[in-house]
Amino acid sequence: MYTREKIKTAKTRRRYTLLPDPPDPTDMTQHKYITEIDTILRTRYGGRADVYIDGQGYLCYRTTELMFAPDCIISFGVDAEALEDANGYTISEVGKPPDFVLEVASQSTGRRDYTEKRVGYERLLVGEYWRFDNTGGEYHDRALAGDLLVDGRYVDIELHVEADGMIWGHSPALGLDLCWDDGRLRFYDPVAGEYLRSHSEAEAERASAEVRAGVAEHWLAAERQAREAAEAEVRRLREMLLRLEGGDG
Repeated sequence: MYTREKIKTAKTRRRYTLLPDPPDPTDMTQHKYITEIDTILRTRYGGRADVYIDGQGYLCYRTTELMFAPDCIISFGVDAEALEDANGYTISEVGKPPDFVLEVASQSTGRRDYTEKRVGYERLLVGEYWRFDNTGGEYHDRALAGDLLVDGRYVDIELHVEADGMIWGHSPALGLDLCWDDGRLRFYDPVAGEYLRSHSEAEAERASAEVRAGVAEHWLAAERQAREAAEAEVRRLREMLLRLEGGDG
């Protein structure tokens, strides 16, 4: 049953214009990476009501300008539920641009990501624009690239290359390092000192923990049985000794 407060909230909730579904991605490899990125980031922010995360919904300034459908968009300090209902992000209605946009390379759209879309997201004043190419630069101009909006213009985010080939840069918006690691995009939390886990990694870790717990329980049971057997043998020997001592008497 609705309380008076809930009824009031339902009546006053901001409603945004419903946007149409953009075309489905044709590159299933691209879709795999988009899904993994979306899962990792949704897990990171734990369903916070003020953080909107979406992939493949339209991003536009006005509803009449449906030009871009980013592979990942994040905006902080917004009504995430209302935006989910809108099926996309209209800047003029929300009142602020997104804080973070990411495009995943594909053969059909790769060049557009680092040319036309870079210019477009800059004009929309998107705070950060990142590009990831699992091939290492076959579809994009680089394996990993990030742009930060400074005084209305994009400047390159500094990237670092490790000896093992990992490429990484820091996202001020997310407070995370984005890492191109052997064809995967990984997110590293420099405060916690660990990578954010994908769903498959979390499941594998859970399964491994269950196996370790099962092995530990097995050895504890075996140790308990051995101890009980040893204690029973000690009791048997003591009783035998008492009988022998009684017979000698």
